[in-house]
Amino acid sequence: MRLPRLPPLALYVHIPWCLRKCPYCDFNSHEKRGELPEGEYVDAVVADLEASLPKVWGRRLHTIFIGGGTPSLFAPEAIERLLTGIRTRIPVDPEAEITMEANPGTFEAARFRGYRDAGVTRLSVGVQSFSDARLAAIGRVHGADEARRALEAALAIFPTVNADLMYALPGQSLGEAVADVRTAIAIGAPHVSAYHLTLEPDTHFHRYPPALPGEDTAADMQQAIEEALAASGHEHYETSAFARAGHRARHNLNYWTFGDYLGLGAGAHGKLSFQDRITREMRIRKPAGYLRAALAGAAIDEAHAVDEAELPFEFMLNALRPIEGFPVALFAERTGLPITAIAAELDRLEAAGLLARDHQHIRPTQKGQRFLNDLLEPFLPGHAVARPARTISISPRDTARPT
Repeated sequence: MRLPRLPPLALYVHIPWCLRKCPYCDFNSHEKRGELPEGEYVDAVVADLEASLPKVWGRRLHTIFIGGGTPSLFAPEAIERLLTGIRTRIPVDPEAEITMEANPGTFEAARFRGYRDAGVTRLSVGVQSFSDARLAAIGRVHGADEARRALEAALAIFPTVNADLMYALPGQSLGEAVADVRTAIAIGAPHVSAYHLTLEPDTHFHRYPPALPGEDTAADMQQAIEEALAASGHEHYETSAFARAGHRARHNLNYWTFGDYLGLGAGAHGKLSFQDRITREMRIRKPAGYLRAALAGAAIDEAHAVDEAELPFEFMLNALRPIEGFPVALFAERTGLPITAIAAELDRLEAAGLLARDHQHIRPTQKGQRFLNDLLEPFLPGHAVARPARTISISPRDTARPT
């Protein structure tokens, strides 16, 4: 393989603490116990960045995403110091989208204003539902009123805001699912991420499954949610993402076009391209271990070059999530492989009605969008049985965190 040019570069910073571990959450998150080591953690992330600079010399950050956990547990002063530390070590585009996740359970208007003053341009609010009963059923620490007030305050302070919602929750009816979306629309959220609740391995809900709506009901919820958002002017531009004009998540679009991202923080994943190879990295997961190692310039726990045989699957796992698909030329540009390397797979998927294409563009059909695993399976090395498709290692989160 030989890349004709390097893709855009983004930065993901993981803050791993939260108030309470949700029963559906399989992220690297840890319940807050006592005071958080905010200053030490920022120092560790900045040291981690410094140690990574030789791999990204001459490159510029186009987006930054601060995710978790619950990053809004950190004071605005800590976030400002973090962003200042980043800007003084690597060029950041003057128009960079800088997103931060916030939990309504940590909501204070003054705190939100502090994040905006620190340089955050986009807030992603983990609403999940506007029903007290449904929020209690999924173990959230906030209530419906907090969710409304947090979203309203975010919209008054930030240029653009995402509302994270989940559907197919324990005990949820079709009407309740649609009501959640209509509430987000009425409040004015220009971007909505709507995720189907899934029971991920190694979670409380996987060990003790709650009673969830059936598949047909969940499918009806998905269709009704898509229709409600379309009627309000939110374009369905990715499997779980809807945005009004000018409010697409640029950071996530970088993931979905197989762009590069440097991942800093406990358990963060990264993908970096070089002219002759594409590499993946993972940081040490445990916060205490990460702190020690990052301050010593040795935060990486795993790193490897992606095997050439895996590149078609890795690319398609991302690029087939956007509704509009991708330009044909992007495959060679981002993988270093010719499009003819996957000609047989494309022919088969087109014949099955899962894919549509011409000489310039490839996109999933509506059937392909509904059966994403079937769409991706032919690209697996050896055409093994596909695992669940997870470009976004996230269920209820507005950022793509590849596993």
